[in-house]
Amino acid sequence: MKKNIAIIMGGYSSEYQISLKSGNVVYDTLDSLKYNPYRIHIFKDKWVYVDANDAEYPIDKNDFSVIVNNSKIIFDCVFNAIHGSPGEDGFMQAYFKLLNIPQTSCDMYQASLTFNKRDCLSVLKPYGIKTAESYYLNLGDDINEDEIITKVGLPCFVKANKAGSSFGVTKVHKKEDLNNAINVAFKEDDEIIIESFLDGTEVSVGVITYKGKTKVLPITEIVSENDFFDYEAKYLGKSQEITPARLTKEQENKVNSVAKKVYEVLKMKGFSRSEFIFKDGEPHLLEMNTVPGLTRESILPQQAAAAGISMSELFDNAIEEALK
Repeated sequence: MKKNIAIIMGGYSSEYQISLKSGNVVYDTLDSLKYNPYRIHIFKDKWVYVDANDAEYPIDKNDFSVIVNNSKIIFDCVFNAIHGSPGEDGFMQAYFKLLNIPQTSCDMYQASLTFNKRDCLSVLKPYGIKTAESYYLNLGDDINEDEIITKVGLPCFVKANKAGSSFGVTKVHKKEDLNNAINVAFKEDDEIIIESFLDGTEVSVGVITYKGKTKVLPITEIVSENDFFDYEAKYLGKSQEITPARLTKEQENKVNSVAKKVYEVLKMKGFSRSEFIFKDGEPHLLEMNTVPGLTRESILPQQAAAAGISMSELFDNAIEEALK
């Protein structure tokens, strides 16, 4: 019997268009001899199954089913392709756990923790994971610019704490630009994180559960044409992504070891992509993404290809792992 796979895509964040692209790649790639794939659009105003002719059928949120031509369809597994909220921050994971429907990403707590940059970094620090110096602000806090600069230095990065894909991120070179950057970040989130600038090679490391074991994929070096790896660099071609990265064997071993440790300490499952910058020869963790881009140009599929894993195998493995 072919399994019914709901591919959830869209979401409530600024990243919904990238998510739709990722979801459609999964839809086009899944082995049609093994699976019946269904595109499910998740938006604030509607949850719908979208058929091959773009007709929409509402999802029953009581049991995540859909009625098509008077026939009720239930799903054996959910393939999560929602970047940002509610697919990457724990909400969908909790919902499917309550309904007892397997899904391909990590569990609710891990999704919620990794989506909150400052909480995730705080949890990992006792395990010896190196990170940038950071300063936290909540909306409404007093802003002491001198205190911030004393802690993190200049230049620094001002980031929305719970927003993915470089929305609400500014690199600040001068004190007089700090306040504006803070306002930009607060447009995306009510918590922000301000981090010291780490001047070094930036790499992205994919770690997945593959055939029951933690697998670190070949490393990608990020060379941004912009001032940093922002949204344009990430999605609009303003960067070079070099896989495998141009690292020494020692650097490669260090970052592989740290990336694997982070994945296992956090009890991760499914896909992950962690960003690191080398400072003084040591990899410093910036963040972890648990629903990384899955288009053909995206970093994780590039890394899988370099490891000899086709997109079809990558997606098939994710479903097989979820169904265990």
